[in-house]
Amino acid sequence: MNQRPSVLLVDDARDMLELLRRNMTAMGLTPFAANNVVDAIEVLGNSQVDLVITDLNMPGIGGLQLVKYLSQHHPGLPVLVITGYPDLNNAVEVMKLGALEYLVKPFTQEELRKAVENVLGARIVEAEAEDDVPEVFHGIIGRAPAMRELYRTIERTRNNRATVLITGESGTGKEMVARAIHYNSTWSAAPFIAVNCGAIPDQLLESELFGHVKGAFTGAITNRAGFFQAADGGTLFLDEIGNASPAVQAKLLRAIQDKRITMLGATKPQQVEVRLISASNNDLLAMVRQGTFREDLYYRLNVIHMQLPALRERTTDIPLLVDHFNKRFSKELGKAPLRFPPRIMDTITGYIWPGNVRELENMVHRLVIMKDRTVEMEDLPAHMKMQAPQPASTGALTTLAEVERQHIRRVLEATGGNKTKAAEVLGIDRKTLREKLKGEEGP
Repeated sequence: MNQRPSVLLVDDARDMLELLRRNMTAMGLTPFAANNVVDAIEVLGNSQVDLVITDLNMPGIGGLQLVKYLSQHHPGLPVLVITGYPDLNNAVEVMKLGALEYLVKPFTQEELRKAVENVLGARIVEAEAEDDVPEVFHGIIGRAPAMRELYRTIERTRNNRATVLITGESGTGKEMVARAIHYNSTWSAAPFIAVNCGAIPDQLLESELFGHVKGAFTGAITNRAGFFQAADGGTLFLDEIGNASPAVQAKLLRAIQDKRITMLGATKPQQVEVRLISASNNDLLAMVRQGTFREDLYYRLNVIHMQLPALRERTTDIPLLVDHFNKRFSKELGKAPLRFPPRIMDTITGYIWPGNVRELENMVHRLVIMKDRTVEMEDLPAHMKMQAPQPASTGALTTLAEVERQHIRRVLEATGGNKTKAAEVLGIDRKTLREKLKGEEGP
């Protein structure tokens, strides 16, 4: 699989950084992001970068100093400068230092694209041929365009320890992607430690992550290492990172910045070398705006961003996934694989899958257990055969969230209001179901 060029984006403005990231991804580039010069230099030390796009006016160390640093330490690295405060003297100076392009905000997408193309030229790789894309990549199934982009990004991470943030709906396979990143890396023989931050009470999470010494709190009868120490030299995957308390967020920020952690009750920090991958099905950027998640930590975690598509957004992969799960579970049970007639597969493909791949996996598993030979329409769950109500006119169009809520209501009706059973049918846990039912009537 071809590796696409990577670009380091440096801008202290949150919205501009996200806009640049989306544009670079759309152009087929792999973006790294930093909201200050110090973090940008750290990324340069850990990652292969083919282009730097930097703002000039930033608090603290400015973009001009970054351009000077690049001219001294990375003289062959192309630089594109952007600024909202054009100054002729600055423009002349950055060009003398080696900047190849100078864009003044606001600029159009086309102007940005043209500037990047002028710098990278033929190195910008357009969409790869289908034949070059595997159906299975480190256990991940799919060949849809979003999955091809995901595989390319994972490939770009193999020789660096830059932090990764994986976002996507529940059931899209965030932990599987984290494992793929780890086992596709140079450090694949080192430990991979997965932690569900949402499953550990707030008062215990800090101790679990950083460890504690004897006597640090009631019940601490001996020294105990935390997950950071267990993952030393390898990868620590923090799922549901949005659930971390402010105190844990502060310690995580220090651990990333200093590469040192301090056990609860200890005074001496320990050096750790850990590749941190985080995941969330919440909108962390919205949490930053609401003040419930630290902005500086968000940018530290979000150097590389991977957005996993919902299953309804890659329906062409559903037959591949059905075939994979069918063969896997049939082999485990010592049975011949089931046959899925075209009519059945059309129904499965047309379903909206609010529980995503996990829901599909659960359904195929049940079918393999309960059925022999051919799957019939009556074997499919009742809610799957119900079509979502079609809008009568453009004025009746509804949001995807409302369609999802309507579907969850139908599943609850089909299960007699049993939330545990409904969550199982949907392929999500009860906590996620409760979140999706917020605002609904009933307990």
